[in-house]
Amino acid sequence: MNNKNVVDLTRGAITPQIIHFTLPLIIGNFFLLTYNAADSVIVGRFIGAHALAALGAASPVMNIMLFLIVGICLGMSVLMGNFFGNSDLASLKKVISTSLISGGLFTLFIVILGFFFSHSILSLMNTPSEIIDDATSYLQIIFIGLFFTFIYNIYASTLRSMGNSKVSLYFLGASAVLNVVLDLLFVAVWEQGIEGAAWATVIAEAAAALFCVVYVRIKIPFLRFKNNEFILDRDLLRVIVGYSFVTATQQITLHLGKLLVQGAVNPLGVFAIAAFNAVTRVDDFVMIVQQNISHGITGFLAQNKGKGNFSRIRKGFWVGVKLEVIYSLIMTVIVFVFAKEIMILFMGNGASEVVEAGIQYLQLMAFLYLLPGITNIFQGYFRGLGKMKITLNSTLVQIVVRVSAAYLIASYFGVKGIALACLIGWIFMLGYQIPVLTKTWKKVKL
Repeated sequence: MNNKNVVDLTRGAITPQIIHFTLPLIIGNFFLLTYNAADSVIVGRFIGAHALAALGAASPVMNIMLFLIVGICLGMSVLMGNFFGNSDLASLKKVISTSLISGGLFTLFIVILGFFFSHSILSLMNTPSEIIDDATSYLQIIFIGLFFTFIYNIYASTLRSMGNSKVSLYFLGASAVLNVVLDLLFVAVWEQGIEGAAWATVIAEAAAALFCVVYVRIKIPFLRFKNNEFILDRDLLRVIVGYSFVTATQQITLHLGKLLVQGAVNPLGVFAIAAFNAVTRVDDFVMIVQQNISHGITGFLAQNKGKGNFSRIRKGFWVGVKLEVIYSLIMTVIVFVFAKEIMILFMGNGASEVVEAGIQYLQLMAFLYLLPGITNIFQGYFRGLGKMKITLNSTLVQIVVRVSAAYLIASYFGVKGIALACLIGWIFMLGYQIPVLTKTWKKVKL
């Protein structure tokens, strides 16, 4: 296993390892978010508020499917990290092959289901009639590209489980640049409307998937599968399903909650939907870093759990806490100070009603960013130890409270009320996590 393309996280200085492992995840997901942000900025500026609203209405559905796949791959990566940390390459290869086969079939099912039921789902969300056709067209094309999303994420998760988080960053960065270029061509030059923005995203995702597959085959020899090695191991499948079901359910629950919150925003009108679409892009950019720090801690803990290095587990957790707090406080200042400029970036100076609603939301939400930072690092700790049900339960608590609060107060406070609903949900989530963390912390061996 002497390969420069993989990294052993079970020895060496902890803080530099976590930073070096996590930083590419952060940068990579910034590139990933440019897919959606580029769509929103270009659609908003070149087509208009109604098209931006259609994109906003479609986004929660799209994110549920996307993060369902991310959740499945995240669960698989924890198991991969355990086997890699224990130097059990035979089992590692079985997990990868079983994950590719089972995950691929499941993704194909989701693609077919989503393509044919996009319009029905949007109707259930009370999507305004003037934007539902555009939102449906966008979603159907995005569903076609989910298979490429799975291929990229399973290969990226495999590399991260072996301590290599840089390579998938390079490929994601290249595809993000490609996506922006194609967005401008399809929307601004060729005037293909919102469907053009969707095709730009799908083509970029396909490129990222292809890059990952080629790299693994060329650069990591022990992951080249012979015909008799590419199998579906039923015993491992049960374990994989156990891990992935919980992480996928957690991700679905989180984004199903966002979809339900979108249902609370939709009755507020097209301008509110457009504003909410813009501010959630900002939230995504802030919170994806928090999530990546959490995922970095998960990868670090998973390898060390496989090796039995429990003292490193505790130290790694506290490094993650410090990173989350420092980053969240920096983003609080940036988003609060530049809220107006951020909204103008999305809509220009013309749509004053959209811009003003967005500013009110962002200047309130900026002071709340520390809470999801803390909840995320707790989630990363639980995942790294294999305690998937705890992460699911805490997410359920947060989502149920958040969605309930959104429907109760959105009509009184407008888009700003959604930020208040988030605050209430995070408080309840911490109320569940802290006592559970205290109990599990005592059980981690010294």
